[in-house]
Amino acid sequence: MVLGVFVLLLVSLPVLLLATGTIDPTSLRMMLNVMVGAEGPTTDEATARQRYSLPEGFALSVYSNAVPKARFMRFTAAGDLLVSRPHNGDILLLRRDTDGDNKPDGQEVLLSGLKRPLGLVVTGSWLYIAESHQVGRVLFDEALGRLDGEYHPIIEGLTDNGNHWSKTIGIGPDDMLYLAQGSTCNICEEEDDRRATMMRFNKDGTGGEIIATGLRNSVGFDWAPWNDALYATDNGRDLMGDDFPPCELNRIEPGKFYGWPYFNGDNQPDPDMGEDPQERNPTAPVHPFRAHNAPLGITFLDSANLPADYQRTALAALHGSWNRSSPDGYKVVSLHFTDAGVEERDFLSGFNSSEGITGRPVDVVQGPAGDIYISDDYAGAIYRVTYTGSSVADTAALTDLAPVTRLDDTAPGWLAQEDLVALGNAGAALYTLHDCAACHERGENPRLLTNLAARLGYNAVDQVLREPPSPMPLYPLTVQERRALAVYLLSQD
Repeated sequence: MVLGVFVLLLVSLPVLLLATGTIDPTSLRMMLNVMVGAEGPTTDEATARQRYSLPEGFALSVYSNAVPKARFMRFTAAGDLLVSRPHNGDILLLRRDTDGDNKPDGQEVLLSGLKRPLGLVVTGSWLYIAESHQVGRVLFDEALGRLDGEYHPIIEGLTDNGNHWSKTIGIGPDDMLYLAQGSTCNICEEEDDRRATMMRFNKDGTGGEIIATGLRNSVGFDWAPWNDALYATDNGRDLMGDDFPPCELNRIEPGKFYGWPYFNGDNQPDPDMGEDPQERNPTAPVHPFRAHNAPLGITFLDSANLPADYQRTALAALHGSWNRSSPDGYKVVSLHFTDAGVEERDFLSGFNSSEGITGRPVDVVQGPAGDIYISDDYAGAIYRVTYTGSSVADTAALTDLAPVTRLDDTAPGWLAQEDLVALGNAGAALYTLHDCAACHERGENPRLLTNLAARLGYNAVDQVLREPPSPMPLYPLTVQERRALAVYLLSQD
């Protein structure tokens, strides 16, 4: 009886918020997904490429669409991807892609029976896991992707009541274990001093101390590689209208107070709390996100193979609003650190459109090869973003190709109708996406494509892509994608 009443209240809450105009009708399905596990949307390669947008020079693929409730991620040194699923109580291991199909070679439950696990760290032969009530670790063989012992807690007695029960962990440049945990409420004074803080421990779980306070819900944090400064996202409070207060990016420094619950945004006093009885001096955020955008995971990029304006850049996942009259957020943004401050730009967008909300980014990580992976707990997917270069194909070479048959009996009719520069760039993106260089440029005996245009024409390249000789894999390419690859390959020296 009690359970039935509880479920009824859960279901009726979104209806009440809808009736009062607090949420938009397009948010209803999303809220039911969060509250009672209602099924979310699905995605696939073609759908994702059509819906979602990236800056020029980046290409998108769906690494996996079979990871329901995927939240935080970490790569192992061997290239396997660990994924936490708090609502399933488990950690998944997605085996690294060794056959070149841009998909995991397998997926398995590495550890189950956990209590709402979120944060993950792999370091020094240990896998650390942050559950809602404790942090534990287990010996882990990264080379084989398997556990080598029993899982045991190292930090116990954490409280997980209230709204923001999740725990996030990371290993800092000082080789210490950092722990972030959110507040129990929207706005209140905490009974447990450890809530709404950032803490620091020795890696064995001893020596815990609170280093920063006033952080309402800092789910994601990372260190800037150029100066080792610690930055954390933070979710602003609710129920003060569509546009206030902003969510935050804070630079975390020991001893600092970041405002909650007495101050919002740029240190504006909270009308519901009155004056801070401790009379603390709050530290303002270094960058405001739009109100209710809910920034979660953040990762500073290894920019070795990225454009120059990504040299001091982090990517942050905006999970999106739940209590806004018009939905906002639902994308990944790039944060560019300059002398003038932090500039925010859209990176992966399109999850909030006229079709409704089709995804909710949670976390961002970079793989061993530099590709970017983004988890989506609403669509149950992990996306892969690859940088191909803003203009990989050479414009002059492509212009020269148009009237030439290149060993074809007759020039394909589509040549005269296509934008060859755009098509060649699309082919370059596909070449990178499917890691064709693994067989054609790297390894002990690469099958070189040098001067391919002297050996094959467009029709011959198309035939090879449709009926690849062993050991070349067969990719499910469309006609247009085969044409794009042909244009790109035949333009190379």
